[in-house]
Amino acid sequence: MRIFVTGASGFVGGAATQKLVAAGHVVRAMSRSEASDAKIVALGAKPERCDLEDIEAAQIGDAEAVVHCAAFVEQWGPRDAWKRFNVDGTARMLVAAREAGVKRFVHISTESVLWRGQHLRGADETYPLAPNSPYPYAATKAQAELLVRKANGAPLETIILRPRFIWGPGDTTLLPTLEHMARTGQWSWVNGGRAMTSTTHIANLVHAIELALTRGRGGEAYFILDDGVRSMREIISGIAGARGISLPDRSIPSWLADFVGAACEFSWRNLALKGEPPLTRFSAMILSRDSILKDSKARAEMGYAPVISGDEGLRQLARI
Repeated sequence: MRIFVTGASGFVGGAATQKLVAAGHVVRAMSRSEASDAKIVALGAKPERCDLEDIEAAQIGDAEAVVHCAAFVEQWGPRDAWKRFNVDGTARMLVAAREAGVKRFVHISTESVLWRGQHLRGADETYPLAPNSPYPYAATKAQAELLVRKANGAPLETIILRPRFIWGPGDTTLLPTLEHMARTGQWSWVNGGRAMTSTTHIANLVHAIELALTRGRGGEAYFILDDGVRSMREIISGIAGARGISLPDRSIPSWLADFVGAACEFSWRNLALKGEPPLTRFSAMILSRDSILKDSKARAEMGYAPVISGDEGLRQLARI
């Protein structure tokens, strides 16, 4: 299959590109710089110089499928960044894909599309989206999902995949953050890390991406998860320990984390402080709320099942 990938120089897009190339697909990938060109070539794909703000059908070319991984995932940034990339960028990708004659559009979303600050316990794909979430990332990813669902219609089929807490080799977000916070003494658990969470190993997500090229119902969303549920302390300590990172036992209550996150955001926005705040409202919320999800729909309709267990994933991480 001829596939066009966005976000191929990142964690998810890079892993997907590498696996798709290895499986014999012809992959071209969005690239915004010479550095991205080099990463994409190293993965065995062909870079196409464009970005989410100027993508056109000609750059997608004769691709039969698009795997849209690119997004603004940062928890801090310019006020308009989330909308520009997550909403407007997805809208442009959908238009370009349809004009290029793409048959399948696989959109990488997130469980964050449900967050308003509540616990998620036993949530499945019928749980209502939160396009007006107080958290910009959550709100804009939910808005993007609505666009992807609306765009479904012959000849273009759109499939939405929702991982939760993506982890594993090649991680460019969690591990660097843990290393930095452990080194600088900034790490604190929230509520002792007792919040329970579903997770998604990168290998399981990539497997689901492969399945979504031909399986799943158009216009539908699917949670993609590891087997089992773990506490935040168990999974984060396991990941850190696999890389030789020691995290302190220090902990703060969730109400204090919420307050500090809000205060930090207010200060950084209104006092024009440099760098990123040490805690945001979204970080405080994510670390303290349960996120227990169901993936039975993906198993039934896509034939999805994890290809790696949590325990094996941690052993693999320790060997790297």
